[in-house]
Amino acid sequence: MHTNDKLYSCDVCDKQFSYKCDLIKHFRTHTNEKPYSCDVCNKIFFQKCDLTKHFRTHTNEKPYSCDVCSKEFSQKSHLNTHYKTHTNEKPYSCDVCTKQFSRKNEKPFSCDVCGKEFSQKSDLNRHYQIHTNEKPFSCDVCGKKFSWKSILIDHCRIHSNEKPFSCDVCSKTFSWKRSLKEHYLTHTNEKPFSCDVCHKQFSRKNNLKEHFLTHTNKKQFSCDTCGKEFSHKSSLKLHFRTHTNEKPFTCDVCSKSFSFRHHLNKHYRTHAK
Repeated sequence: MHTNDKLYSCDVCDKQFSYKCDLIKHFRTHTNEKPYSCDVCNKIFFQKCDLTKHFRTHTNEKPYSCDVCSKEFSQKSHLNTHYKTHTNEKPYSCDVCTKQFSRKNEKPFSCDVCGKEFSQKSDLNRHYQIHTNEKPFSCDVCGKKFSWKSILIDHCRIHSNEKPFSCDVCSKTFSWKRSLKEHYLTHTNEKPFSCDVCHKQFSRKNNLKEHFLTHTNKKQFSCDTCGKEFSHKSSLKLHFRTHTNEKPFTCDVCSKSFSFRHHLNKHYRTHAK
């Protein structure tokens, strides 16, 4: 089409497009439809080109190479950014110290494996441990190993029961900042995570992931003892008590213990009679 006529209009926002295919792509931003799925990890995408780019993270394919130094990249945008290291082009400068950079939000350190970029070399070095599976930080209590010291520090709070993060509204305390953020949503009733299939909304991303399994009928959590499978991790934890005979719920009246809270609630009725 050689004219500037815009023949195709979006029914939702009235934005216009010269080509029908562009309208179809745009419309998915309203419906949140992601028809392209990765065969390896099941991640879904709006456009086929995004799936193609993503798939290279699994194949390590790098079809774009630098004419100057022959360094290879999985995405063209990464190559274009890299070119500036040869031309020394630095169109962006800091308002405070006037230091110049090749691009806005410059991240000059990129991973050779997956192409992810970082502002600092130390962050890149830490990231590399994902690919090497190197875990130099270990817990003194249980021996579990971690790639990053920050994750080890978070983990140690499981043993110490330290809860440094407290809610301004109800004063409830948490071991991790992310738990506090999720808790805040219970006060605001905000549910930012929505199911693409039935549009049910959730406060937590993990709850959405677990819910989504009800549509796929996938049961990814299995009991190591008897092999029984569950859609939700929480259901597996509850089931596991049938093997361990753990009884964390105790009656305040007679001290009798129960494996499940609903059994305790039922038992309380015997005292109320």
